[in-house]
Amino acid sequence: MGMVQDVRIARRTGFCYGVREAVDKAKEAADAGKLTQTLGQVVHNEGVVASLHARGVRSIRALEDADPGSTVVIRAHGVTPAVREAAAGRGLDVIDGTCSWVIAEQRELQKLVEDGYTIVLLGTPNHPEVIGLLGFAPEAIVVDDEGDWDRIPRRKRMALITQSTQPPWKFERLAARMVGLAHELKIVNTVCPVTIRRQEDTVDTAKAVDFMVVVGGRSSANTRELTRLCEIVGTPVLQVEHAPDLDDPGAFGAAALVGVTGGTSTPIEDLARVAERILELAGTPGARARAAELAAAALGAAATPAGRTSSLPAEPARVAALGAAAR
Repeated sequence: MGMVQDVRIARRTGFCYGVREAVDKAKEAADAGKLTQTLGQVVHNEGVVASLHARGVRSIRALEDADPGSTVVIRAHGVTPAVREAAAGRGLDVIDGTCSWVIAEQRELQKLVEDGYTIVLLGTPNHPEVIGLLGFAPEAIVVDDEGDWDRIPRRKRMALITQSTQPPWKFERLAARMVGLAHELKIVNTVCPVTIRRQEDTVDTAKAVDFMVVVGGRSSANTRELTRLCEIVGTPVLQVEHAPDLDDPGAFGAAALVGVTGGTSTPIEDLARVAERILELAGTPGARARAAELAAAALGAAATPAGRTSSLPAEPARVAALGAAAR
């Protein structure tokens, strides 16, 4: 018999605003009757990609795959200047879905290059955002985990900048290390504030519950970081991609209150489905009977305008429709 009595969804979760706006721009273009394609998957979430595909939006790997005269949406990660030029040269209708925070990063990098700094970029190699940033600073030294940091040379003038979703603690640790490597060190903190707030809310939730479930793609760095933070707090945690991944009621042990959070590419509806699934799978008899109601209450307590999946006025209010959405 299950022991879970209730669930709690972390505040300020669901899509980050950059992902939300890029997805919305793809929807608006398709709804306007345009042949719409996204340059790479607009979001690392299979369900969202499938829903966009059903709407007529498809993903392409490169501009060469774009249909002539089609509309191409640049995703939130951004692209290099060369890609933008190539798109213009091919006569494509380009919709820029680059996150405003990433645009600010690109401008900072460009200025650092113009000022002659040796640039160290903290980021995941081959990540789309990092690839785009390197288009503005091709000579930047990309480092990720601490094992890479020995490659950083000593230079008179150096600058440190970061991929937006890198953990703040890692950026701070690298900044402290680089103090001894340069006569002049310029530190540009480009860790996304949304990422920081999401991590803070996840930690707060983990401290208040008996068990945590983190929802997001297995390859999502920001999702993995949320899982790591729960482990640091000392709260048992399970990371899943979708509600159906939860199939073992024994995984929750004697937990009475379970928290749910998700990465920046995880729609808030997915969190509601996970919350309901937890109650159905491992809830007490009373909690199982009220699973949809309790999940709706958890979402209602967490969801804010900044956390909703869509900004489009034509979209239904998901909180009000949760009873259907969660099922």
